[in-house]
Amino acid sequence: MSKPASVESGAQHGKLALVFVALVLAMLLAALNQTILGTALPTIVGELNGANLMLWVITGYILASTIMMPIYGKIGDLIGRKSLLIGAILVFLVGSIIGALALDMTWLIAARIVQGLGGGGLMILSQAIIADVVPARERGKYMGWMGGVFAFSSVVGPLIGGWLTEGPGWRWTFWFNVPVAALALLGAIFFLKTPAKTSRPKLDIWGILLMATATTGLVLVSSWGGSTYDWSDPVIISLIAGTVLAAFLFVLVERRTAEPIIPMELFRDLNFNLTTISGLLVSVAMFGAIGYMPTYLQMATGATATEAGLLMIPMMGALLAASVISGSLVSKTGRYKWMPIAGSAILAVALVLMGLVHADTAVWHICLNLGLLGLGLGLNMQILVLIVQNSFPARQVGTATAANNFFRQIGATLGSAVVGSLFASRLVGFLNERLPADAVAATGGGNSLTPEMVHGLPEAIQTPIVESYNEALMPLFAFMFPLALAAAVLCLFIKEKPLATSLEPEVMPEALAEGNVLITANDDGEAVRQAEPSRH
Repeated sequence: MSKPASVESGAQHGKLALVFVALVLAMLLAALNQTILGTALPTIVGELNGANLMLWVITGYILASTIMMPIYGKIGDLIGRKSLLIGAILVFLVGSIIGALALDMTWLIAARIVQGLGGGGLMILSQAIIADVVPARERGKYMGWMGGVFAFSSVVGPLIGGWLTEGPGWRWTFWFNVPVAALALLGAIFFLKTPAKTSRPKLDIWGILLMATATTGLVLVSSWGGSTYDWSDPVIISLIAGTVLAAFLFVLVERRTAEPIIPMELFRDLNFNLTTISGLLVSVAMFGAIGYMPTYLQMATGATATEAGLLMIPMMGALLAASVISGSLVSKTGRYKWMPIAGSAILAVALVLMGLVHADTAVWHICLNLGLLGLGLGLNMQILVLIVQNSFPARQVGTATAANNFFRQIGATLGSAVVGSLFASRLVGFLNERLPADAVAATGGGNSLTPEMVHGLPEAIQTPIVESYNEALMPLFAFMFPLALAAAVLCLFIKEKPLATSLEPEVMPEALAEGNVLITANDDGEAVRQAEPSRH
């Protein structure tokens, strides 16, 4: 006797809910660690005497996760994603333990790189698995909530980081990952049942090496050029030449290898190209803001680490609301093109307003600008991923999602590296100009400054330090205005393709399989449910 449809539907939704919980935990783990160090960073670099290496604490994580994304995406398409997700969680956990035990900046940066090796898998696999279990039309609301998880993490991360830094110490920002990782690991083991794959992966070794070389070279050029080395320095010229050569060879290899990490055929799709470039441009602005605003708020406004996290709530609250609401609207209406256009335009306005902030600007005014920034980002990011996933068949979803996120992370890496490099070099220059020589020496040229130290100094010294922080960082936001404007223009040319309303039969996951129901395909390629034939 077959089960009533309502019972079957309820069981299916219950299984999907458990799958989604596991994916949310994985995304939470990765997202928290892009922001949890934001409020702890001033104290960390002050204690470890490494303000000149500050940008690598953020950039090292993003760089490692960027390189790993296409690898996780491709292998996941070939062998399945559950085991990869479990492995990524374990690697991330090891990196967290190393970071908690760090004794100097080099050790800390190495820990962040290990975290990134796992974090790239957490971010990409959670998005790809959603595509395995939810049709594109319904996926909007789930992707919206995934974006909401990132926004929530971006609010909670700085708060937790600030609270731990002021309490038991900044090392607990790493120990904090252990219980979260344990929950994510249990969720992945017991809740996930993704499609079984029997093919053995053919690793694109040369592609991986060339991609890593080109990506690392690009980050080093953007980080060192004009600050650590002059642009005409042989080191920078050699890095540029090596990066261009590695990128050229990478394209040649990918066109000939059997299982390329980033298939060149992806670039034949107009929507993929438009959303990928747009996402890259938006990420530059996003990570410039998230990475360094908590530091600015502590130094310039006198906020504690916890208060700096609270002051980021307008940005992340707006991002959360816009992401969830836009995802729900996509599922209800099937329309989505206007969202990234509007989001990029709002982002452009917000960047200009942020660039006009001065050292004496009211805190509420800064928060208002941050809220506008979050609104633009929330209308943009997850919708672009949805557009990419809707452009390719299920067998390529992981690879396409990973490739799109790879270039988005390139933008994030460039944003963190360029903004961080310019911020650090401009700050040191302003401090050397405005502070007495003995004050510069006492602060290690600015490398040993902590928020507590700054706000305990006499006003005659504190004021030029605060002004230096403001002038070193805030104008950089206005410089990024053309990037957001270009992203809006690119989104105008996106083709609004109908969103699929059913899963492809070959990717129907075990987690959603129903005992007496067989999934087949009709003449239009849509999934059709029918009674399973009797085996008696």
